[in-house]
Amino acid sequence: MAKKRYLFFDIDGTLAAGGYGNTYIPESTKLALQKLREAGHFLCIATGRAQAMAVSFMKDLGFENMISDGGYGLTLNGELIDITPLPKDKMVSLIRECQTKNIPWGIQVDNSDTRLVPDERFEEITHDIYMKSHIVPNLNPEDYEKLYKAYIVCPYPEEFTIEGLKNLPWCRFFKEYLYVEPADKAFGINKMLNHLGAKAEDAVVFGDAANDLSMFTDDGWIKVAMGNAIPELKAKADYVTTDVDKDGIYNACVHLGLFASV
Repeated sequence: MAKKRYLFFDIDGTLAAGGYGNTYIPESTKLALQKLREAGHFLCIATGRAQAMAVSFMKDLGFENMISDGGYGLTLNGELIDITPLPKDKMVSLIRECQTKNIPWGIQVDNSDTRLVPDERFEEITHDIYMKSHIVPNLNPEDYEKLYKAYIVCPYPEEFTIEGLKNLPWCRFFKEYLYVEPADKAFGINKMLNHLGAKAEDAVVFGDAANDLSMFTDDGWIKVAMGNAIPELKAKADYVTTDVDKDGIYNACVHLGLFASV
């Protein structure tokens, strides 16, 4: 009998190929996930996306478990257990700086596909289609108990002049604006393992991008980088598989012997 493993998968560039706006799941990946379930392993998505923005993807792929919100959200057996917000004082300080510098911004105050913005400038500049924006005149971040994410409109490299960003995790996916969001998937993975009473040495993580670096730590689990992964991730990997669209997930599972029943 093989050992039961706890498998954590990034979405874009790892499970999904094609890039933003043209995403698809390779057939070999679908087959690998089916065989992993039949073998008796624990499967979990590990994504930076908000839980509400990823739950449909989770269900479409047959997952019931997910680390979301950059490691701060926990979904187990299809049920959202918890989402930890970002530090409110640091978030408010960042927004106040943006207001002083006339930088357009938005915030996410709940688990949804909608950000709140104080005026129309965010949409006019970004033309964003990733998520909805709802205008709240005189929007005040202090009016909300929890602040999960912020969105700051600025061209590169203006972000390095914003002092408030030095105290918060952030990343840029689009040229028009950046995301202020958690970036500690390892935090969520350890939280999930503890919740399940599982050992870190029995976990395997799969990733490809900069926001997966937080999973490629020395926590004791096996780290698999996709062939299309950034060099920094490959350097920290225990195994580098083929590209996501060249049977990367399937080939990694074969290499690690994960299709054997537990």
